[in-house]
Amino acid sequence: MRHRIVGELMTSAVVHVRPDTGFKEIARLLAEHDITSVPVLDHEERPIGLVSEADLLLNEAAQEDPAGLLLTPQLSPDEHTRSRAATAEGLMTSPAVCARPEWTVVEAARLMQRDHLKRLPVVDEAGRLVGIVSRSDLLRVFLRQDRAINEEITHEILDRTLGLAPGCVDARVNEGRVTLSGTVEHRALVSVVERLCRSVDGVIDVTSRLDYRTDDAAVLHPVH
Repeated sequence: MRHRIVGELMTSAVVHVRPDTGFKEIARLLAEHDITSVPVLDHEERPIGLVSEADLLLNEAAQEDPAGLLLTPQLSPDEHTRSRAATAEGLMTSPAVCARPEWTVVEAARLMQRDHLKRLPVVDEAGRLVGIVSRSDLLRVFLRQDRAINEEITHEILDRTLGLAPGCVDARVNEGRVTLSGTVEHRALVSVVERLCRSVDGVIDVTSRLDYRTDDAAVLHPVH
């Protein structure tokens, strides 16, 4: 059992810019390729920052309202400086937060969630750009066929990982939702089966109808 990795999901042909790329050229690239940000690369092809739609919009956000109907924008000193920038070097958010090709989708998703990012440049061991991965790329794991999910649960988890006898646990998968039924030897094993099934890429939810033969809690803490 393994999670899909970034290298399997990333886009290898990456739209990028250089530090001296102009504001309008960046805006054109975002619109032309229907993307939300572009990495900024140095002369060694290493990402040094990202320019996003939000970075470009600082230019508009910093404008005073000619009619005087809107409040004066409250920007930080850094935002105010970047709102006046004309090239990627001044516009970009730096340093660039990057992923590695061998990262799992879980690692990449957690980083995106933590830093509120929509895209991550992917770099090799030397820090050079080799791809880019987006939220939509990571969501592709939920497009896995039910049959593939079922096979992974049955063969990788129930058989190889847990060594359960064939047929003692039945797993049914419908639109990524897993239903478990059957009987395991120990009560503690029920939660283990559930947890491992939830960790399979493409699983949305797990419903357990598992029974057990031995109550571990009763053995460890007998009633007097």
